Amino acid sequence: MTENKWPIRSVQTSLQITKGLRELQDATITELAEHLGIPKTTVFNHLKTLEEEEFVVRTGDSYRLGLRYLELGESARSRHVLFQKAKPEVLKLAQETGELSGISTEEYGQGVFLFITAGENAVRTDTRTGMRVYLHTFALGKAILAYTPEQRVKWILDRFGLPAMTPNTITDRETLFEEFETIRAEGIAFDDEERVKGLRTVAAPIITHNERVLGAISVAAPTSRMKNERFRKEIPELVKNAANVVELEIRYS
Repeated sequence: MTENKWPIRSVQTSLQITKGLRELQDATITELAEHLGIPKTTVFNHLKTLEEEEFVVRTGDSYRLGLRYLELGESARSRHVLFQKAKPEVLKLAQETGELSGISTEEYGQGVFLFITAGENAVRTDTRTGMRVYLHTFALGKAILAYTPEQRVKWILDRFGLPAMTPNTITDRETLFEEFETIRAEGIAFDDEERVKGLRTVAAPIITHNERVLGAISVAAPTSRMKNERFRKEIPELVKNAANVVELEIRYS
């Protein structure tokens, strides 16, 4: 990604404040200024502008993000072809397996969950729509990376590194690239407690007609249920079939 040599500082500051409110959930001007290391007068001016534009809500002395962001986020998601074409298959996978199913794509070097739904037996996790995670730490991300041009993969790894989320996270580049070869050979990616301890995930890439990876689709379940043949054969077949349907929908719609 090319670095902007002429950034607009006021826009950067507003975005910093927005991110700060997301991290703190709600905060006073003083709390936000201390959290970001920005002068209180600057925080005040930006918050008042954001409030006037209905992007933040003030309650007493505290500010929080407004639902205007939800409107923008939903609009962005609804326009994404992967969400449009894969949502029915995600719902079907969740119903068939009773587990957690979802789709992710890559944006600015991280995995973004576009849609997640839970079957009747699904466990609750930290995963939520819009959440950004390191691509190397989960099956969806590895499925995407395996079919991403090597130059971009190296850029992503140079930028974010290979931090460990659990003891099972792959933190060695050579090992990761070897796994990519296996994923390409089998058309399926596995996550064996690599991002969340106690959770296993199976994912398949979704490839466009011009061989570009658009994202991936998955099923996740606790290790107590996702094991043996179910982990290595039954769920992978369901996930690959779902990916195939989505690819055809995208290709011929």
